[in-house]
Amino acid sequence: MSTGINILMYHQVGDFAPMKGHRSTYCHHKRFARQMAYLARFGYTVLSMDQVLACLRGKAPMPPKAVALTFDDGYENFYEYAWPVLQKHGFPALVYLISDLLGQPSNWFAADGRDTPPLMSAARVRQLRGEGVDFGSHTATHIKLSEQDTPRIREEVTRSKAALEDVLGEPVNHFCYPFGSHDLRAVDAVADAGYLSGTTCIRSPASVADDPLTLPRKAISYGDNLLGYYWRLHMKNTPKRPSIRRPGETFDARPAT
Repeated sequence: MSTGINILMYHQVGDFAPMKGHRSTYCHHKRFARQMAYLARFGYTVLSMDQVLACLRGKAPMPPKAVALTFDDGYENFYEYAWPVLQKHGFPALVYLISDLLGQPSNWFAADGRDTPPLMSAARVRQLRGEGVDFGSHTATHIKLSEQDTPRIREEVTRSKAALEDVLGEPVNHFCYPFGSHDLRAVDAVADAGYLSGTTCIRSPASVADDPLTLPRKAISYGDNLLGYYWRLHMKNTPKRPSIRRPGETFDARPAT
């Protein structure tokens, strides 16, 4: 059994036809409901990201079966399909938003010939925040940070934080690297902007040895039944490699958004 905190990475939750490609960015709502029921039935503790940080810093005890639920990009289908299930179980969730694309289609899917589902509007974000959803930043325009020059990295990180704080009227403390792409410049920019956590796509439980600004996560895929879900929680771990690299080195995770 794994130790530490399994931070789970979801993207869309909805009613999707069977697919062969890009499965890590979809979760059928029926499987999502069964996954959340599994966590509830078998005594998992679902933590907010603030609680994750408290555990990793030694300020709170780490539950033996701890998980956190994160959702990348901020799709509108979170509101229709995921949030009612989370409310039913009383589970916290963190949704990472692309600040320049609120209320717009997810146009980057078009390059793969996929539909471009809508992202949450600012009004929806404020509504869900009032109902208890936590929000973080996923940059301003959803780009691979390690491929940008340093001024662009800093602009993406800081501008998204300011814009989302304006929408929410409160600090935005959590960040997610799009596509898992980061290097030392990106991590420094996230630190300098004042974020308290940053999540990647490295597949491993988060532990006290991890830098809070490069926390690992485990992607939940369209094909994950309950057996696959258990396997990801407790057995699917990639040996950790340094995720903060020397200048000029980068780490891009497996395909994800």
